[in-house]
Formats: sequence, structure tokens, C-alpha cells
Amino acid sequence: MITSFVHLSRLARTGYVFAREGVFGLVDTSTLPLPARAGIALARLFERPTQKEGSGRLAAALTKLGPTYVKLGQFMATRPDVVGQQTARSLESLQDRMAAFPQAQAEAVVVAAFDKPLGDIYRSFGPAVAAASIAQVHKAEIDVDGAPTAVAVKILRPGIARRFHADLESFLFAARAAEALSTEAQRLRPVEAVGTMVRSMAIEMDFRLEAAAASEMAENTKDDPGFRVPTVNWECTARDVLTTEWIDGVPLNDRATLEARGFDLPAIGRNVIQSFLRHALRDGFFHADMHPGNLFVDADSNLVAVDFGIMGRLGAKERLFLAEILFGFITRDYRRVAQVHFDAGYVPRHHSVDDFAQAIRAIGEPIHNRTAEDISMAKLLTLLFEVTGLFDMRTRPELILLQKTMVVVEGVARSFDPKLDMWKTADPVVREWIARHLGPVGKLENAYEGAGELGRFIGQAPMLLNRTGTLLDQIDEMTRNGMVLSPETVAAIGKAEAARNRWSAAALWIIALMLAWIAWLIV
Repeated sequence: MITSFVHLSRLARTGYVFAREGVFGLVDTSTLPLPARAGIALARLFERPTQKEGSGRLAAALTKLGPTYVKLGQFMATRPDVVGQQTARSLESLQDRMAAFPQAQAEAVVVAAFDKPLGDIYRSFGPAVAAASIAQVHKAEIDVDGAPTAVAVKILRPGIARRFHADLESFLFAARAAEALSTEAQRLRPVEAVGTMVRSMAIEMDFRLEAAAASEMAENTKDDPGFRVPTVNWECTARDVLTTEWIDGVPLNDRATLEARGFDLPAIGRNVIQSFLRHALRDGFFHADMHPGNLFVDADSNLVAVDFGIMGRLGAKERLFLAEILFGFITRDYRRVAQVHFDAGYVPRHHSVDDFAQAIRAIGEPIHNRTAEDISMAKLLTLLFEVTGLFDMRTRPELILLQKTMVVVEGVARSFDPKLDMWKTADPVVREWIARHLGPVGKLENAYEGAGELGRFIGQAPMLLNRTGTLLDQIDEMTRNGMVLSPETVAAIGKAEAARNRWSAAALWIIALMLAWIAWLIV
């Protein structure tokens, strides 16, 4: 009960901060049902009279709430068509222009990580040049064959792991409550979504794993046109410190400099989308945090990615699903798109493939032969949500990062070319993968791999038969004698159930009293 109260108080604080900063004033209530309008009106009673004007309210609220919420704001900054241009611009400050922690703290983290004086690690160590929600970056120098060489040093914010853990535990509490109360929430599987966030953040806060991800992506992309990854310096990398090659480039969020230096902005947008699709389809390993602060353009017009803390992986089945879906939309073969959903098991079999194809057509047709600036992504996402709900599709945890990153890269590309056609841009990459993996060569390779799997299965057959015999004996024993629980186990189950009922009743009384108190204040 105490833990539940802690989570409820944290979530209540989130709502209170949103109310105080005037975030609810940004919501268009004209289309909302009466209870929602009443709730927002009640929340607006808590607004500070000196809250920031317009879109700055949301950025201020997310900053006050801490790094977990800042991550949410970073994603929203790439969707001006959903949150509005002014809100998106205000949220860009959350990407890499947050307040830096003191230089002395940064140096102390480095010294503790390597257990040696700072001067023994770096020839020089400058002030922070960028600060984000989890870490900040310093420019430093190391000796390479006796010559000073510039490097980027990424340092974890002190105490950040504890803050993320607390916020994510509260998110998990809210997700469990939602699934317990709503069948729609069960379909969307928020518990698994939060679980993905928990695992992702655990990896992001260990820079040794980030270094490994950067190294793997560098190997995968060494021959890719227009894309590269900074080299990792492993000798100067630890759990809380990451050292890489210094990139002399222009970040994608510095549009004015990109224009002044004469870069082809629409080409940059196309490169972002095609690079992402190439990595996801070909390698099954992609950068899952491709906001503009993590992407640079160097003097040779190469796209240079940094910050490999959040990476996505796709298995062979998911890559095939992604390629077939994209190819089906590109060629307007909606029956194929629908069939792929059924073959992958994403739509329950009791639904009709033809009916689902009709619903997919309603999503796909409006976006063909139209530029991105003519398409409302908010309406498109709303329609997709309605369709997936109608056909009982459940959220796929393995596709969460993919879906999120696809939305982000499209938003980044659109910022450079408002008239960009995402489907035409994706066409060459998807067709190349389809031809390679679903064509004659790909079928021969699949047949070869299938033969190898069959050989391994035959080799394991005796062991599998032995295990099956043991399992059948155990089942036979259970059916004759039944499953017996010890008296201690039965008593413990009864005691736990009684305690759960008491705490549930207590929680309901607390909520009722809180509502009564709020009503009394209003009156």
C-alpha cells in the first residue's frame, strides 16, 4: 500500500505540474466529451498567473518533471504536424541545450571512472559543449602518436539512474492499473511498452554498451553512401564515460548554418529516411533516437549519427513484415498488406482479410500522390488507431522502437523538405531489399538455411524424445494423484488474497475522500 501511495503521489505531481504550468490550456476541448472538459476545467484552476505564454508551457513543465519527461518532449519536438510548429520549436531546447552540471562534477566522474588523475587520461579537458537529459558532452584532447587529437567525451549526469528508476516505476504502476481497468489498454499492452523503456534506459545509462552499439553500427555501415559513425576510443571509455572521435559537423537542428553553407536540405531529409530504412531492413539494427540533435552533416555532406544509447533490433520475421508492409503501401497492394498482418499473427484469424484490406486502403489511399505538407499525420495516426482497435490488434513490443523511430525520422525529413513524399523516398531502399531477399537469390539462401536447421533438428531428435518421455511420465503421475498443495501454501494464498482485498478497499476509500475534498474546495 505504501508503494502504491508513493506512485500515486508522483503521478499526481505530474498532473499538478502540468496544471500549474498551464499545459491543459493548450488542449482544444471542443471535441472532448463532457467529463473530459470538466476535468480540464478543474485542472486549469491551479494555473499560475505568471505561467509562460503559449507553447513554452509544455517545455517548462517537462523540464521541471525531470529527465524521463524530457525524453518524451524530445520525441514530440519532431512532430510539428501533431503538436504545432511553435510547440515543436519550444521543445527543441530539450534535445541538447539543457543546463549543464558543473565542470568540477564532470571531472570528478571521469576521475572516479578510471581511478587516475584527469591529466593522465586527457591532455586537455574543456567545458561542456552540449547538455541533454542523461549526459553532457565535453571537448577534450588525447595524445595519438605524440600529436594532440580532439575527442568528444560524454559524461553521465550524477544521480540520473536513480531518478529514471523512480519515474519508470511509477509509469509501470500506472500501466498495470490501466490494463486492470480497461480492455483497450490490454490491447495496447502499456506494461510491455514501459518494460521496453526500462530495458532501453538501463542500456542507455551504461556507456560501455553504447560504445559497443556504435562499434557494431560502424561495421554494418562502413560501405554505406552518405552515412558514417564516429570511432570509439575504448581506452578512455567506462560505464559513466564515453570517448569518441570529435565530429566537425553541423547539427541538423542548426538549419540556418546548414543553409548558409549551401547544403542540399531536401537531400539531407531523403538521406535520413533512406539510411534508417537501410539499417532496419538490411541489418536489423538501427539507431532508435534519431532526433536532430543526434545527427550531424560533415564537410563531405555525410550524415553522421551520435548517441547510440537507444538502439532497435529486428529479427528476420519483423524485417520481412516491415518490408512487405512498406512495399504494399508503395505499390498500393492493400490486400498484400492485410495478408502480411495475418501471416505474422498480428490480426486474429477470426477477422476477414478482405475487410482488413479495405480498412488499410482507407489509410493508404489518402497519402498517395500527395505531398507530406498536405497530409495530417495526427488524423492518419487517429485513423490507424481506430482500425487496429476494430480488428483487435495488440501492440507488438518488438515493434515499439521501430514505430517510434519511423515517426521521428519522417518528422526530421519533413523539416528539411515540407513537400517530401515519404513513400517515393522509401521506394528504392525497400525494392532493393525485396529483390535481394524475396528474389531467386534470397530463396536459395533461405532453402540452404532451412536445410541446416533441419539437420540440427535431426541431430537433437534423441534428446528431444527423451525429454518428451519424461514429461509424459510426469503428466501421467499428476492425472492419477492430482496436484497437491501443501497446507502452508494454501494458507499463504488465502492470507495474500485477504491482504490484497483490504488494501484495495483502503485505496478506494482514499480516492473517494480525495475527490470529496476537491469538491469541497471548489464549492
